[in-house]
Amino acid sequence: MITRFAAQEPTGSRVQELEVVVRTAVFKPANALVGYLLQAAADRIDATYQAKPGQVRKGRVCLQIQCLFGAFELQRDYYYHEGKQQGHYPADAALGLEGGYTPALARILCLEGADEASYQKAEFHLAETGGIRVSARQIQRLVQRVGQGAQVWQQREVRPEQCAPCDAPVLYVSADGTGAPMRQEELAGRYGKQADGSAKTRQVYLGCVFTQHRVDEQGHPVRDWDSTTYVSSLDTIDQFGPMLRREAVRRGMGTAGKVVLLIDGAEGLEKMGQRCFRDAVQIVDFYHAMDHAGQVLQALLGNKDHPNYRTRQRHWAKRLLKDGVEKLIAQTRQEAVDLGRLAAVETQLGYFVGNVARMQYGTFRKRGYFIGSGVIEAGCKTVIGARCKQSGMFWSVPGAQTILALRCIHASRRLSAFWKDRLNQHAARNDTLSLAA
Repeated sequence: MITRFAAQEPTGSRVQELEVVVRTAVFKPANALVGYLLQAAADRIDATYQAKPGQVRKGRVCLQIQCLFGAFELQRDYYYHEGKQQGHYPADAALGLEGGYTPALARILCLEGADEASYQKAEFHLAETGGIRVSARQIQRLVQRVGQGAQVWQQREVRPEQCAPCDAPVLYVSADGTGAPMRQEELAGRYGKQADGSAKTRQVYLGCVFTQHRVDEQGHPVRDWDSTTYVSSLDTIDQFGPMLRREAVRRGMGTAGKVVLLIDGAEGLEKMGQRCFRDAVQIVDFYHAMDHAGQVLQALLGNKDHPNYRTRQRHWAKRLLKDGVEKLIAQTRQEAVDLGRLAAVETQLGYFVGNVARMQYGTFRKRGYFIGSGVIEAGCKTVIGARCKQSGMFWSVPGAQTILALRCIHASRRLSAFWKDRLNQHAARNDTLSLAA
């Protein structure tokens, strides 16, 4: 092929063909080298492995391994434990193999499987960009396997050495929930928003932590670049709250100048804030407040089509931004009495009555705080929606949990930390020192 290319007039299609052929030619010796080195490493590991009590060596077992450059066979010792079904391969643990994949390839497969719009697209993208041939189904199985570990890693307890001091004047904690479409068996007995009371989705909680060091020339807060980290969960709010608190502690909540909890006024999130972030400055997202202001006005005026609806909505916004929530409540109640609509209006006003202290937006802005939850709203779209809300997708709870855990780790720029920890866990199964540098 290369000789023929040199002898002919080059064209775009021939250049493309040449590059693919050269890549294949380079991959073959690279694959052979990786296979040779891993086999030598497996031989050394097996020669020095000390069997644990109850383990019996069965002999060598061959495994087809796939790496970045192709596939090769690896011979390694197998041990079984009398009375237990699961065996042990010391070389697999020490080398960090994920089933039949090397660590480098497993990391790429999980990254593509979690970040592409579907497993099928991940399969196509890997083949086109890297010449890596792994089926969509195999990618899915690996993502589910590694993703279980990613979910546990998200929920891990905080160790003192993980808590770097935070020098930021303000550390923000924010959270929100969104629905992910689920399979029918995952929705049995759940109440939803459908006409018949059934549900099509399950609540996914997403939390984030970010920092702020400065404000701009107009006094508006500026989020620190690349400071946002995420955690996700399909568990209850009672389980999610402590998980988010651990993330905030890990980010240095104890040493930050001020901690701000920025959430909407939903009852579940409010209780989470009271339990897990009691000493934080709590702010109800301004845009959620304005959404509820619209509901108050609809109850007061009758509907959105009232000629004064937009004008009144702007009035609410201006008054809220001047710490006027209590005056708005009083004035609206009086007007509702005059119109004979107090019962309907009072129901909607409850959102504001219960959140007066958390709606002092004028004061919060003077202090240079964010009052809108744009960061977490964007996270719900990019971390959850972009992967789990594609047309025709319906998830199992484990499937959604695992892929979202991997996406949170990636969005938080923690891939290297997660994979290093995973390699250490694999190696620890041999009771050896950590092999991940």
